[in-house]
Amino acid sequence: MITAERKPMEELTECMKPFGRILLVGCNECVTVCAAGGRKEVGLLSSALQMHFMKENKPFEVKELTLERQCDPEYVEELAPHINQVDAVLSMACGCGVQEIARRYKEKPVFPAVNTKFMGASESQGVWAERCAGCGDCVLGITGGVCPIARCSKQLFNGPCGGSTNGKCEIDSSVDCAWQLIWDRLKALGKVDLYEENIAAKDWRTGRGGGPRKIIREDLAS
Repeated sequence: MITAERKPMEELTECMKPFGRILLVGCNECVTVCAAGGRKEVGLLSSALQMHFMKENKPFEVKELTLERQCDPEYVEELAPHINQVDAVLSMACGCGVQEIARRYKEKPVFPAVNTKFMGASESQGVWAERCAGCGDCVLGITGGVCPIARCSKQLFNGPCGGSTNGKCEIDSSVDCAWQLIWDRLKALGKVDLYEENIAAKDWRTGRGGGPRKIIREDLAS
């Protein structure tokens, strides 16, 4: 899932200062799972903003709405009846959702309420860790299901580096060395021969190096 964290309150109040009526929009997908922008978080932020501006004796109204998905034009269209009633939109979705609202409603300023962090997974209650960099050419099948791009600090395709010590990364002793994890996994699978093979140089055009990416399914496109 895409993970996010709410922006500092000082930054949000500064962004909202010029406006008197805003539409605060949550997203019922990834940011709900990581407790950053779901219906509950919308309510909490709405109350915090109104209390802040009340103390400053500034008229400030917040209309709350949570969409099923903000990255889907079909759901973003649900904002249409409310757009003309507000001065600005504050989105609690990831950057994809913010951009989709801005694309659809060009006449309204749209601000992000959260910082989009990474694609990750839940390690434990309240803890999410990066797992995928969206590089566009997945090698998990030959690295035992452990991503060397997202989980190796140096993004090494043929590791480990010389700084790995006792299975830990040299940047932080609390961070597992990705290539130690890959070795342990391949050993458990009886596929250590894959570890000894050099992985070919990556074609980074499948990643961000080739510019904004797009997926087109001809069977689904209208």
